[in-house]
Amino acid sequence: MTETKKDPGTATLVVVLFLICLVTSLLLGLTNEVTAPFIEANNWKTTQEAMNAVLPADEYTDVTADYAGGDTTVEAVYQAGDAGYVVQVSPPTSFSGNLTIMVGVDSSYACTGISVTSTGETSGLGSNASRPSFADQFIGKTGTVAVTKDGGDINAITGATITSRGVCEAVNSAIAVAESMG
Repeated sequence: MTETKKDPGTATLVVVLFLICLVTSLLLGLTNEVTAPFIEANNWKTTQEAMNAVLPADEYTDVTADYAGGDTTVEAVYQAGDAGYVVQVSPPTSFSGNLTIMVGVDSSYACTGISVTSTGETSGLGSNASRPSFADQFIGKTGTVAVTKDGGDINAITGATITSRGVCEAVNSAIAVAESMG
């Protein structure tokens, strides 16, 4: 006598798969709840370090709500005491489309520095935007900033003109924000 093995029905397979998905979702949700405060604290620490690198101040006040300009690339505006403003910008022009820059602008509307806080640019090319040899060119710049190819005086990163233009756009946006904030 041979035994016939009973195959699980479709309904049983669906129920088992549903339970696996439910347990996995609950575990992911719990993990997110536990780690979210730590991630937020780490992100704020990184933001403060970037702000301090571009325009040192004792205190930074988020004044994004006071910014009435129409520049949608501006993500955040912080007042750095009486020293000026720090503006977080994600320029539309970048090779990867994922570039975020913190720009310091002093009270005379001159750029005090840039810090790349997030990038998806090509390693060894556009990612060099954070190197001092490129970033230091922006210190003291006022008005409109552009790469030499576009009539300005910023030397583009070799092989990464698009990223260089994006950084120039970010600096221009930050200067305009600071001027509009007074």
